Amino acid sequence: MTRVMAYVDGFNLYFGLKQARLKRYFWLDVAALARSLLKPGQQLTTAHYFTARIRDNGHNTADQRRQNDYLEALALQGVQCQFGHYLEKLRECRACHVTWPDYEEKMTDVNIAIQLMTDAFDDAFDLALVISGDSDLTTPIRRVRERFAGKRVIVAFPPNRHSKALKQHASGHLAIGEDKLRTSQLPDQILRPDGFVLQRPASWR
Repeated sequence: MTRVMAYVDGFNLYFGLKQARLKRYFWLDVAALARSLLKPGQQLTTAHYFTARIRDNGHNTADQRRQNDYLEALALQGVQCQFGHYLEKLRECRACHVTWPDYEEKMTDVNIAIQLMTDAFDDAFDLALVISGDSDLTTPIRRVRERFAGKRVIVAFPPNRHSKALKQHASGHLAIGEDKLRTSQLPDQILRPDGFVLQRPASWR
């Protein structure tokens, strides 16, 4: 049996779905999605999900609540979540020179790279399934293939996401179709151990 580990770039996946106008699939079971992409003889052992928690800006309480519920739901499905952070940056209007604070997500690609390399050195997988279209992951994927000749790295591109560099250096690649997203949704209601029910956000239907 081929051991598979999945590495899900949460931001790349989220914004791919958003740009493709597939918001109805935000309540996505990423472990189920990864399993749906496997071939006979392959078994998913772990699904890693990489993201950063939304920072409070005084106007995004509902966004934070939706994200927290989603991350809890993933954890209850056995998904291992790892978090980067947001870095505040000052942006300026080129026309009027008005400035405002903005936030840029940091560390997701680094966290994916470190986990991928660590798992390769620990011989934790035979095949790595990387769900992302971020070309920043090209180097760690290339290094894993160079250092561990017996291991394969497959890239699965979210909707509206692709990278020629990733295609070139991965063992193989595929595009995630809407059919896989549709059949890999979390239950509308998920019961926590304390009795609280997590629900799919109404705006994600």
